[in-house]
Amino acid sequence: MTLPTHDHDRYCDQILAETEGFAAALAGADPSVTVPTCPDWSLRELVVHVGQVQRWYEANVRARAAERLPFTTEAPADDAGPDALGAWLTEGAQRLVSTLRDVGPDEKMWAWGESQRSGFWARRAMNETMVHRADAALAAGREFTAEPWAAADALDEFLMMLSTPEALTHKPQLAELRGPGRSIHLQATDTAADLNGEWVVEFEEEGFSWRRGHSEATVSVRGAMLDVLWVFYRRLPADSDRVKVLGDKRLLDFWLERATF
Repeated sequence: MTLPTHDHDRYCDQILAETEGFAAALAGADPSVTVPTCPDWSLRELVVHVGQVQRWYEANVRARAAERLPFTTEAPADDAGPDALGAWLTEGAQRLVSTLRDVGPDEKMWAWGESQRSGFWARRAMNETMVHRADAALAAGREFTAEPWAAADALDEFLMMLSTPEALTHKPQLAELRGPGRSIHLQATDTAADLNGEWVVEFEEEGFSWRRGHSEATVSVRGAMLDVLWVFYRRLPADSDRVKVLGDKRLLDFWLERATF
């Protein structure tokens, strides 16, 4: 599956926007509060995770790394309050975007999946930050919204990454997502026509494939773009009244139990 046509600069701009929104969600929040959608983490630990991931991406891109570099241990002060955490997070994102812009999208380097290019990391950083911004907003009791194109891109990337050999190596349960004659249809009901907000996941003999498009399916999930994305990211229960599930819900549950990062 090729990468989408959104250009490198758009991803870089959105990394900054997502990080600024994340930092804004921290204002006045208690860093020790548990993140409901990541219950093993406090809000502070979520910030540290995103900031370290962004800094690790930056180090890999700056080095045009031929293989993955050691993960960073850089972290804010243990007693950092919400403003200091937000500033630390924003500084890392700015450093990452500066490096991504300097290097550009086409440098050959280590990455996950087919696209062994530096541009992969701009997309990965945007989507990682957006999903965790939603986690932070929920933990802080803030409203969350996102650009429809970014939410659609996050779903594309999610499916692409699950399809890689690396994903199967780290998540052996993905091998169970097979069996011809079964399929899942996702439909975003609130997107512009040119966004093509529909996806089809088809189970096959040796695994699964996916594509943008419309098809009759074993089970369908319909709802707002963000809600469909959150179901697949397991941030929203499939039985939520924010989405409509039609057909064999057991297949959807089977997928959701196995298709995780």
